[in-house]
Amino acid sequence: MFFHRLPPRGSLRRDLAVSTIDAAAYSVMVGCGETYLPAFALALGLGPSGAGMVASVPRQVGATVQLAAPFVVHRVGGNRRWVILCVAVQAASFLPFIVWAMRGRAEAWHLLAAASVYWSAGMASAPAWVAWMAGLVPGRLRTRYFAQRNRVGQIAVFVGFVMAALLLQTEDTRDTPLIGFALLFGVAAVARFVSAFCLWACRERPRRAALVAAGLDSAGGLIARVRASWRDAASGRTGRLVAFLCCFMFGLQIAGPYFTPYMLDALGFSYGQFLVVIAAGILVKAVLLPAIGRLGSRLGPWRLLRYSSLTIVPLVLLWLPTANVSWLVGVQLLAGTCWAAYELAVALLLFEVAGDRERGNVVGVYNLGIAIATVAGAGCGGLILRALGETTTAYAAVFIASCLLRAAAVPLLLRVRATHD
Repeated sequence: MFFHRLPPRGSLRRDLAVSTIDAAAYSVMVGCGETYLPAFALALGLGPSGAGMVASVPRQVGATVQLAAPFVVHRVGGNRRWVILCVAVQAASFLPFIVWAMRGRAEAWHLLAAASVYWSAGMASAPAWVAWMAGLVPGRLRTRYFAQRNRVGQIAVFVGFVMAALLLQTEDTRDTPLIGFALLFGVAAVARFVSAFCLWACRERPRRAALVAAGLDSAGGLIARVRASWRDAASGRTGRLVAFLCCFMFGLQIAGPYFTPYMLDALGFSYGQFLVVIAAGILVKAVLLPAIGRLGSRLGPWRLLRYSSLTIVPLVLLWLPTANVSWLVGVQLLAGTCWAAYELAVALLLFEVAGDRERGNVVGVYNLGIAIATVAGAGCGGLILRALGETTTAYAAVFIASCLLRAAAVPLLLRVRATHD
């Protein structure tokens, strides 16, 4: 067995190694499954707006469901068991996508329902997973370990994405692209089941886990739970951070769900061209994450968040001058660098801004806020596209609106800085 080659059972090194393998398996699922859900909607004829809704609305459903998840954590035996159960459900959620791809048809509500199960399972596990990892990974190791873990994840996303795009390109030349999607979703399901097995092989520290579980299940009812969550998430610099991240996400998601339809529909890119452009951003994130991890250790996560956020604001405008693939690859290389720093900073700050008892509440409210911002932003972007006829001019208007709304969130970022300083 592969796990026999890992460090001794019961050691911290083994747990961290298994968690890294989980990250790789999860990322393969993202690269060849989650990433291609909007493209699958396009292939079924749902159009750019439909693809945008498939990419955004299920996240809102998932964020709402996860508010009640902490009540179940102690009933299933703690953070670890709950996370494993959610991961298994998320893996199984790809099965109907395989069926629809084989049939060659599905209604929009079918996709929205299955994607909602996918996101609900994933997001319901997030607070418990953060609590579990906070108790498992010592504070002195977190920056370096999560930078390395994220790098492995980015490499796996790249591998999954490239494999998927090459398969779709091959099937497209045979005029059977939906068969390619069925194969992709099958690989995604298997990868996530492997992830569940890795999590099963990872320990949960009893003393730290019990403390977290108590914080997650301390409310006597759903209303009290929601109030406790908002109280913990709205306090001091934590509240300012969550407010900035949600407002910033709203601006990002005005355009975010529509890059795939922009390339595949408006610009008429092949799956091969789509692969080259998107893979450039994924690859540069994987290559630069060790250096960004060292930079984060030197600057701290707060400064890393400020610098990366400010550079992300105007990036969307770089998609406007030309549809040349080489130019867009360059844009993606720059964007991948900025996003690697931003994502690492956010991940570290979610561990830093709250204590063990409050962390689950903060993550829950953060996920809900991000989901609301995602749906609202995607909805606004979709309205602009439909109003202007889903032309290249309409996409330009969406990208400009996204840039302006990202910039509008910057004052909140400066308030976070002032509070921290």
